[in-house]
Amino acid sequence: MVKRVFLALLLVLVVLAAAVAVNTWRTPSRQVAVAPAPKLAIDVQAAARRLAGAIPFRTVSSLDNPSGNDAEFDKLHAYLAEQFPKVHATLKKEVVGQKALLYTWAGSDPAAKPIALMAHQDMVPIAPGTEKAWSVDPFSGAIQDGFVWGRGTLDNKGNLFAQMEAIELLIGQGFKPTQTVYLVMGDDEEVSGLRGALSIAELLKSRGVRLDWVLDEGLLVLDGVLPGLSKPAALIGLAEKGYGTFFLSLDTAPGHSSMPPQHSAIGRMSAALARLEAHQMAGGIQGVAAQMFGTLAPEMGGLNRVLLSNLWLTGPLVQGQLEKSPSSNAMLRTTTALTIVRAGNKDNVLPGRAEAAVNFRILPGDSIDSVEKHLKNALGDDAIQVKRYPGNSEPSPVSPTDSTGYRSIELAVRQSFPDAVVAPGLMTAATDSRHFSLISDAVYRFSPFRVKAEDLPRFHGNNERLSISNYGEMIQFYQQLLLNTAQPQ
Repeated sequence: MVKRVFLALLLVLVVLAAAVAVNTWRTPSRQVAVAPAPKLAIDVQAAARRLAGAIPFRTVSSLDNPSGNDAEFDKLHAYLAEQFPKVHATLKKEVVGQKALLYTWAGSDPAAKPIALMAHQDMVPIAPGTEKAWSVDPFSGAIQDGFVWGRGTLDNKGNLFAQMEAIELLIGQGFKPTQTVYLVMGDDEEVSGLRGALSIAELLKSRGVRLDWVLDEGLLVLDGVLPGLSKPAALIGLAEKGYGTFFLSLDTAPGHSSMPPQHSAIGRMSAALARLEAHQMAGGIQGVAAQMFGTLAPEMGGLNRVLLSNLWLTGPLVQGQLEKSPSSNAMLRTTTALTIVRAGNKDNVLPGRAEAAVNFRILPGDSIDSVEKHLKNALGDDAIQVKRYPGNSEPSPVSPTDSTGYRSIELAVRQSFPDAVVAPGLMTAATDSRHFSLISDAVYRFSPFRVKAEDLPRFHGNNERLSISNYGEMIQFYQQLLLNTAQPQ
């Protein structure tokens, strides 16, 4: 009897192993076969100098003082007009809201649905006290060691200027797009985009514009970042997570610290926050994450290929590993971040009020309502009042991978970064593009930056810089993308 059970188990294992092996090696590559694009005839060093010249303009956006840096935005606008004369002679330029820019490049076919390329002019400030941690003055626009240095090179003047360089070149070559092309350059992306990008989306909607597709900043060309993948991974964001901040408050009777109650305001709030952090929202390898891993699996080697090609069997194991890393965990679920706690102002006084803020990045499929329900249940204290932040936003819709836009972007990436694997992905941060779901069903998020793991902290951090060689690839990518839009897909 025992022998028969053992043989049965052995047979099951053999069958499973065979199924895993066959499934692994039969899973085909989803990469588009295409020849690399011919290298551009461009003076990349001169282009880098033009980008460097824009870094001293301190176009830092502010939520509370929208007009505080108007003069810096005006300098940038004048500089763009000076450096890109063909663009400004050919495209229609409009200033929308405070200092957002909308350029219109009329297409040759009025019946063709227009497209939009997005980049933002504003940037985050330098964190006070960190200036000396930079290798160069963060607003110098220094060019050294093969890089353009300074705040905004990566986020997001690099994209903005690469688009301008590509279009200036195309106009000089006599190219005219088939579809009308809009350039959308917000001025307040870092503080919500409500004045800039949203105003432009609403303006275009009022004019009856419906966009075929949109491309904004987003995911990157990750080199050596994804375990098991020897090639760089160029990830095209199909969606971005929603933004949900909730403010919590608990009121109790204040008192003297010599006679504390059994449960103080601080203790109750702390216990509730600990319960919340311990009870994360449910997650899984599904939706966009499943699409991404399904596309990357055939390009991986060894055990990683086996595991990702057989998620029907290995899903729980893979998920457990992904959850150990903050970056990969964020792709699987709505994340919970405790960001602010306030209570008390004197060491011998029991405060009568404790406050906290919790920030959720909401996975497509969840909603602000479902997050609030989870929040209240996990806190487990009905005395804690919950208030929504007015700037909260739902997750974006998930854009299709079988659209003309995705195919055009994918093709341009393969042509400009022939060593990279292209896959769909999920943007875990917020961008201006979320406002354009108002006028398009195909909104994508991709920045043609080559980055290694050590480069990721440079976004919003110290020593932000862009390599000149990569900047040439970026210009190539945007030119190729626009050329692809004029070809049948």
